[in-house]
Amino acid sequence: MDYLVGLDVGTTSSKAVVLDTGGAEVAHGRAPTSWHAAAAGGVQTEAPAVLESARRALAAALRKTPGGPIIAVGVASMGESGVLLDRDGDPIAPVIAWHDNRDEKEVRQLGETFGAEGFARRTGLPLRSQWSLTKHRWLIDHHAPSENAVRRLGIAEWVVRRLGGEEVSEESLASRTGWLQLEARDWWPEALEWSGMKASLLAPLVTAGTAVGRVSPTVGLDGLSGAVLTVAGHDHQAAAIGARAAAAGDVLDSCGTAEALIRTVLPGLDADAVLALTGAGITVGWHALPDHWCLLGGTQGGLVLQRVLTALGRTGSDLASLDPQALAADPAGVRISGDDPVGISGITEGTGPAQIWRAALEEVTRRAGVLDAAMTAVSGRGNKFIVTGGWARSAALLEIKRRAFGPLTHTDVREAGARGAAILAGVAAGVYRDVDHAQALTRAASS
Repeated sequence: MDYLVGLDVGTTSSKAVVLDTGGAEVAHGRAPTSWHAAAAGGVQTEAPAVLESARRALAAALRKTPGGPIIAVGVASMGESGVLLDRDGDPIAPVIAWHDNRDEKEVRQLGETFGAEGFARRTGLPLRSQWSLTKHRWLIDHHAPSENAVRRLGIAEWVVRRLGGEEVSEESLASRTGWLQLEARDWWPEALEWSGMKASLLAPLVTAGTAVGRVSPTVGLDGLSGAVLTVAGHDHQAAAIGARAAAAGDVLDSCGTAEALIRTVLPGLDADAVLALTGAGITVGWHALPDHWCLLGGTQGGLVLQRVLTALGRTGSDLASLDPQALAADPAGVRISGDDPVGISGITEGTGPAQIWRAALEEVTRRAGVLDAAMTAVSGRGNKFIVTGGWARSAALLEIKRRAFGPLTHTDVREAGARGAAILAGVAAGVYRDVDHAQALTRAASS
C-alpha cells in the first residue's frame, strides 16, 4: 500500500495525518506550536521552533504508519505569518503571530496611503491588523537584520523548503499577505514598496498541489525520503478540501475555538461585491483549490461557548445531558454579548443552565448567520453546508444550525486541514488527476 502524508502547521499545534491512496486514515501525529511574548509587545516565535513542531508531528505519525512507501507530502499552514531568510537560507527575524497587533500604527498608515476601500479592492482583504505587509513594515522599522533578507516565505512554504522543496509562494497563502492583487493574480508593486518589501524576496507563485521537489534524505525523517512535496496552502482552504466542502458553492463551517465559514466560489466577483464582503469582515482570496476563490469569515464563537460553559461550571463531558435540556428550554430574555469577556444578562429568578446554554448556542449561530448572509447576498445560496470541528460534537448546536441554515452534514473528519493537505499531495504526485478525481476515488473510505 502507498501512503500520502498531510501536515497542517496551525496556531495551536501541528497536525499530521497519513492516508492510504484510497483515503483511509492510518496514522495521526500532533505537536504543540510554541509562542512567547515579545519584548516589543505582542506574540512571536522563531522559525526553527515552527519547524520542530512540524517535524515532531510528522515523526509521531510515521511511528504509527504501517509498512509501505510514502509517495508524497503536502503542507498547509496558518496564513499571514512569515519567515525572512538570509543568503544562506537561515532565518534572520522572529515570526510574528498573525493575531499580534503591534502593527496598529502601520495599519493606520496603510489606510492613509491607500484607503480602506482601495486596499480592499486590490487585495480582497479588510483593512485590519492581520496581514503580512504591515508586520513586515514593522520589522523593517524595528528589527535591523530584517533589511538583509533575501527571501520571504509563508509558514507552509518554509517547512516545505526545509524538507527539501523549492522556494515558492502558494496563491492561497499569498492572498493573506496584502501584497497580492486579487484580480491580477500577481504582486502589487505599490504595496511592496510601501511595506519595504523587495519583489525579489517573494518566490514564484504556484497553486496548491503543484510538485515542488522531494523530501531530502538529510531531513532525518525515516520513510519520507524521496516523497514528492507540495505546499497545500492556507489551512482553512485545505480543510474545505479535506472535509469535502470545496466545490463551487459549498460552505464549510469549522467550529473550533474560532468559528470560520469558508465558502468556495468561482473567480470574478465584481468590485462592489468584494467591497460588500470586506465591509462585513469577510476576506476574498485565491483558494487552495486551483482556479477558485475562497470567501472566509470568522467569529469567536467557540471561545464564547467555552467561556459560557465554564461559567456554568460545566465541561464538554456534560454536553450529553445539557444539550437536550437546552433544546427544550426557552432562553427567556437571556442575552450573550462580547467575546472577551463574555457578558451574560437577562438572568431572572428561575433562569437555569439550560436557558443560558440555549442563549449561547443561539448567539454564536446568529453571528455565523450574519457572515453567511453577507456571502449569500453576493454569491447566491450555497450548495452543501458541512460542519466540522470540536464544537460540532454539541448535538444542540447542530440542531440550532439546521434551523438557521437548513440541511447540513456533520463530518467527523479528525483533522480536515491535514487530510486536505494529503489529498493535494496525491495530486502533486500524480495519484489523482485533480481534487475532484481524488474525492471520487476516496469517497467510500471517508464517508
